[in-house]
Amino acid sequence: MWFILALLSALFQVLRNMAMKRLGHALDETINVWGRFTFLLPFAALGVAVQGVPVVHPGFWTMAILFGVVQNLATLSLSKALKVADISLVTALWKISVLLLVVWGFFTLGEVPSALGLTGVLVSVTGVYLLNVHRARVSVWAPLVSLVQDAGQRWTVLAGLGYAVAVVLIKRMAQLSDPVYAVFIGYVFCTAFITPYVLYTSAAHFRQVGRYWKSFVGMGAAGTLSTWFGTTAYTLTLSSYVEAVKQVEILLALGIGYLIFHEGPRIRLIWAGTVVIMVGMVLLKLGD
Repeated sequence: MWFILALLSALFQVLRNMAMKRLGHALDETINVWGRFTFLLPFAALGVAVQGVPVVHPGFWTMAILFGVVQNLATLSLSKALKVADISLVTALWKISVLLLVVWGFFTLGEVPSALGLTGVLVSVTGVYLLNVHRARVSVWAPLVSLVQDAGQRWTVLAGLGYAVAVVLIKRMAQLSDPVYAVFIGYVFCTAFITPYVLYTSAAHFRQVGRYWKSFVGMGAAGTLSTWFGTTAYTLTLSSYVEAVKQVEILLALGIGYLIFHEGPRIRLIWAGTVVIMVGMVLLKLGD
């Protein structure tokens, strides 16, 4: 069951990121993030209304506050990355968060992947390198240096770091309540933390929200479904395994990047690294 949920989460996640990329070019990245959180809330609240409020165990509210902070930082970084880099590259490189999640999950949740799963992690690290192998014509270190020097890749790595922590936090929230309630409360805090900042930095863009309301609503709906499915899957198995299955998002992003954003030349440069990352994630899944 968790495998199907992870696949559904990946599908809606790439649709949400596509909407974020389009809005990022029309508006600034701050109000883009605000819209992603705020327009998710009505759909998440509907889920709670249908299912009901569960028993909330101690520690839940602390995790919710931390999630609000970390998710804001990670999503702002992702929005900046999508604004300056191709969606195909950002989606593939963002999956470095899976590698970080293996380590973070071990120390915080006691999640221990199998030997085959760890092999998948090493293969995935190789794939991250190959994403920039075309730069190796200058130096064998160039692909690694580009992770710091290239703005899009730098923001993507920061988003991956934050996302790995956020996954652990929302999984713990779901364990202390249930997935639907965890998603709603988590994003209530996300919205509460981002709103004062966006009023300070991007107040002028609020007048344009109505113009792009369909994109914001679509982003909120896709984000809700992706987070519901993903969070439920986290409670059924290791969080790193769920993220491993969600690597199918890379293939979806490649197709969208090619068909919608005309990223054909860039895709031809990074396809080898993307394939290797996918192989690594398959090994990680087989280690379940």
